[in-house]
Amino acid sequence: MKNIILELIASRICHDLISPTSAIQNGLEFIEEMGIEDAGDEAMGLIADSIKTSSARLQVFRVAYGLGGNDPSVKPEDVHRVFGNLLQAEGKTTQNWDPYGPIGFDERPASYAKVLMNTLILAHECLPKGGEITVSADENNNCVILAKGENANIRPFVLDALSHDIEVEELDPRTVHAYAATLLANEHGFTISMAPAGDSQIKLEISTS
Repeated sequence: MKNIILELIASRICHDLISPTSAIQNGLEFIEEMGIEDAGDEAMGLIADSIKTSSARLQVFRVAYGLGGNDPSVKPEDVHRVFGNLLQAEGKTTQNWDPYGPIGFDERPASYAKVLMNTLILAHECLPKGGEITVSADENNNCVILAKGENANIRPFVLDALSHDIEVEELDPRTVHAYAATLLANEHGFTISMAPAGDSQIKLEISTS
């Protein structure tokens, strides 16, 4: 089972990095064909934007999937910064929350930043046309994440993957993140839930198991 999940996550990471790295290659080929003076600003701008996007995605993956996310020195403010870099690079979605403010749980395990990042990725996936993501604490001091935007929706089979109501063999790169996020959250005593919450809004919640 672990091998299948690892392979699917690897496929997902490769898929998310193909677009910006291909753009870098296109920019370099454009310079090679036209020459640096003719290609100039357009090609360099394409390369710079693509490098920025690739770097931002790799930083998010490092926290979400790598050992770096388990480092006790990684705090919500680091998640805010790294996730914000990705949103800024992509240019469609913004985040509006204070990482130093009330975002749930007075005591958090060292890997809570990893759980939070994985849940933010789920929220991001709900906004195909962009929008806004907020993080706050509810009356039970759970962490509530709202994804608001045009055509906000939950991808097919993501809820099944999140609740593990799906066979591992039926997962694909689009649903494996939800499955893995629940595995991670449960390992540290948390549960991730997800549901529509009104017009063009999806609510995600991190609560104690």
